[in-house]
This record gives sequence, C-alpha cells and structure tokens, in this order.
Amino acid sequence: MKLLIIEDNHDVAGILGDFFEAQDADLDYATNGELGLSLALEDDFDAIILDLMLPKMDGLTLCRSLREQGCTTPVLMLTALDNKTDLMTGFDSGADDYLGKPFDLDELDVRIKALIKRHRGKVAQATLRFGELELNIAQHQVKRRGMKLALTPTTYQILLLLIKNAPNVVTREQLIDEIWGQHPPGNDILRSHVYQLRNQLDKPFEQPMLMTVPKVGLRLSQGE
Repeated sequence: MKLLIIEDNHDVAGILGDFFEAQDADLDYATNGELGLSLALEDDFDAIILDLMLPKMDGLTLCRSLREQGCTTPVLMLTALDNKTDLMTGFDSGADDYLGKPFDLDELDVRIKALIKRHRGKVAQATLRFGELELNIAQHQVKRRGMKLALTPTTYQILLLLIKNAPNVVTREQLIDEIWGQHPPGNDILRSHVYQLRNQLDKPFEQPMLMTVPKVGLRLSQGE
C-alpha cells in the first residue's frame, strides 16, 4: 500500500505515519498544498489522505487540480468542518470520501482500504458496452459517443455497476453495499456522487441515459 499524506499538522501526520508504517505501507508526506499536488502528479499512489486546510493551496483546490489533470487516485479528505455545504463542496472537487476530525484510526484504515479496493476494482482486460457507452475496465475509462467522461473513482464505480446491470434497475441498497460495504454514506453523499455522474454522463448530450426510479434506485437507458 503506497500512500501520500498531505497534512500540515505534524502531530496528525506523525500519528498517521506511525499507524500505516506499522502495516508496512510505503509513505510520502507533504506539509503544504503545492508540494502535495506536485508529489501526487509525479508518482503513483494507491490513495491520498488530504487535509482540507493547508498552507499555499487548500485541499479543495488541490483535489480539483488533480482531477482536472487526469489523476484518478482515490482521495480521502480530512476536515474539521462537518456541515452539508462543506461536504458537498468536497465531493464536487473530486474527493471520494471524508472523515471529520478528530477521527478514529481504525475507521480511517477501513475507509482507505475500501477506496483502494474499489479503485483496483478487480481489473480485467475487458470492455463493456451499452448504447452509446463504452467502458474499458482495464483503463478505468468511459466514453460516450467517443467522448471521454471525466469521472471520479466513485462515480466510475457507480457507472460500472449500472452498465453491468443495464437496462435493469440497480437499487440504492445495491449501490451502497457494492461501493461502500459496511460503512454506508449518508444520503447527501450518495446524492452528490449521482449528481456528479449525471453532469458528466448526460449534460453534454441531447438524450439522458441516467434514469432515476423513484424510491427504488437508478438505471441506464439507451440514450436514443
């Protein structure tokens, strides 16, 4: 497990480092946002633990920059802020999960490993197609009408599950169990990821493909 810890509080960074080093993890550190962005883009990490409040570049700007430059490494954001607006802003910036400070190390460990497992995603050399969509499992890449969709790791996993089951409905419970397992998010978190997916999948095109089945879940239509 190779992790990048971007945290300006030396005590917190030290606690995280000791915890993951005990698991033989390969770690790198940054104490400000500019250095964190540089390290994240220069090397391949399994996951990034990112503090929200950082000198030189805040965590939201850093995460947004990573996604804009094509980095799909899972990001778990640490924040002392825990209201709905800050949470939605974090996910809109491309974060995959978050924990409020103070946090429990065991919960952090479970969440990081779940993110890594989802991102690796039982990678196989295969391409799935449905209607105008083409999903390359090996490359974690999705195209609609040949246009590459800029998906976060979590929105990719949601779309992968929808394509595998298309055109059938995937229930909300199925989505949560498949993607988050025993640590389900709140309704706002799932809603935020679905909103992001819809913006990428449907907004640039005339016909929507992502359909909401009220009180049940989601499904894909042919988009034709």
